[in-house]
Amino acid sequence: MVERHHLEIMRAVERQGSLTAAAEQLHLTQSALSHAIRKLEQQLGTPVWLREGRQLRLTQAGHQLLALANRLLPQFEHAEMQIHQIAQGQRGSLRIGMECHPCYQWLLKVVGPYLQQWPDVDVDVKQEFQFGGMGALFGHDIDLLVTPDPLHKPGVRFEPVFDYEQVLVVPEQHPLAEQEWVRPEQLETETLITYPVAVERLDIFTRFFLPAHTAPARHKTIETTDIMLQMVAAGRGVTALPRWLVHEYAQKLPIRALSLGEQGMPKQIFLGFREIDETVDYLSAFVKLARGIRWG
Repeated sequence: MVERHHLEIMRAVERQGSLTAAAEQLHLTQSALSHAIRKLEQQLGTPVWLREGRQLRLTQAGHQLLALANRLLPQFEHAEMQIHQIAQGQRGSLRIGMECHPCYQWLLKVVGPYLQQWPDVDVDVKQEFQFGGMGALFGHDIDLLVTPDPLHKPGVRFEPVFDYEQVLVVPEQHPLAEQEWVRPEQLETETLITYPVAVERLDIFTRFFLPAHTAPARHKTIETTDIMLQMVAAGRGVTALPRWLVHEYAQKLPIRALSLGEQGMPKQIFLGFREIDETVDYLSAFVKLARGIRWG
């Protein structure tokens, strides 16, 4: 009963805001679009839109169809793209979502040699999926998810590819700069600078401050790593980043890396992908290559 063109109409009307604009996008006449929806409503026995003046409002059935369209159409489109690439003699494309601000520099070390080894595969990195990549993975908007915090769900597999240590970053002139490691209470008067991420997803809070029942004096967020470390170097605060990244920036900035606690804070970078794509050769090759890339 419900066919693909019905779902395409539902999505187009929702995105375009009117039947006229949707019909134009789908290269249909408005009467043909309206006829298709009326026929669907007759088959379903319920309307999918209600008219309120010139506006259309989705009914409960309409909301169900729109949700189905948003879930299934990207999968159709992704499969068609892959089949088209195969038909054209191309290997395919690999869309990578970033759910990790500082992981981008690490990813560059993987992408370079990968492109040389797989010249017939295109790579696209989508950073707009930071801290929301599972939805993009399930929706087939990306093929790989780079994250330090895997969320294990049926149908998705996460592979650890890189071990690292999360460390505290302080300016060279900081009173703690000569220590090898710090305790949570030593930072109670500090300004902590982090990426704009919910506190419950920040390891320095969940694994360092909260277990010690303490917190920094102030918490400031900055989006870019460069500005964040410039602020630290200028004595405006401290931050927590991967040791490999701090080592890279320490070549040009007066900053030091200290372990968070006597045992440090070990972390891993994971690559997540749909289990049904496990046999895609160029995807599995990327995961294998990523395991062998080390910083420095």
